[in-house]
Amino acid sequence: MVIYIYNIYNTCNASKRCCLSIKLVQSCSEFVEDRMESPSPYYFASAAFHLSFIINLVFFGQAVESPEYTPIHQGSDFEIRIYKDISWMSAPVVQGTTFQKSTKAGFHRLYQYIHGANLNSTRLAITAPVLTTITEASYFVKLSLSASYEGSPPQPDPELNLQVEKWRDKCIAIRKFSGFARDDNIHEEAEALGTSLNEHWNGTLEDKSSYTIAQYNASSHLSGRFNEVWMVVSGCSYHGHDQGKY
Repeated sequence: MVIYIYNIYNTCNASKRCCLSIKLVQSCSEFVEDRMESPSPYYFASAAFHLSFIINLVFFGQAVESPEYTPIHQGSDFEIRIYKDISWMSAPVVQGTTFQKSTKAGFHRLYQYIHGANLNSTRLAITAPVLTTITEASYFVKLSLSASYEGSPPQPDPELNLQVEKWRDKCIAIRKFSGFARDDNIHEEAEALGTSLNEHWNGTLEDKSSYTIAQYNASSHLSGRFNEVWMVVSGCSYHGHDQGKY
């Protein structure tokens, strides 16, 4: 059972688009041996989250595409990833009052977009996660665009007030947490990630006034929920070395 969970966890880390399936899970045994020698509680928690995510996809729906990333640092309670070339469709919520209300309002517009509210009347596949970026002035709710649409996504209907946001070589610090992401717990999770970075990462936060919540489950999914806090940091490397403090 432990090896099976590790296979699933490493599938999400190693696959180019994290397009999840049982066949892909079974292809990851080559990554297990290195991780099993000194597993930390963080690995087990991460694996359990991904296990729940995959079971939900396999038994209740089709696989969901997620953005490609490269993990470069694994800490006891956080990790660092490089997201290379990604396009997001973003819904600004300028007058948003709370995280939960703003996420709901922004996602409703994105949902309309992927279900044909665009100039081509094209239906796009849902992707995961749903991001909500929280700044001092507003909220931005985002969905990544499938690889087939990154270059030229369908133009959204003007009344939706959506905009394309392109990432290139983003260095992202990640902290995982379970349950529902709510107004009464997201700030605490963000503070915990900031503390871990101050103690264990030599890079710096690019914007100390904002952070992002990534949600991987529908609101109807009541158990085994999987969320992350994201912060943009400096100090990433593509050459197998990171900037962790030792």
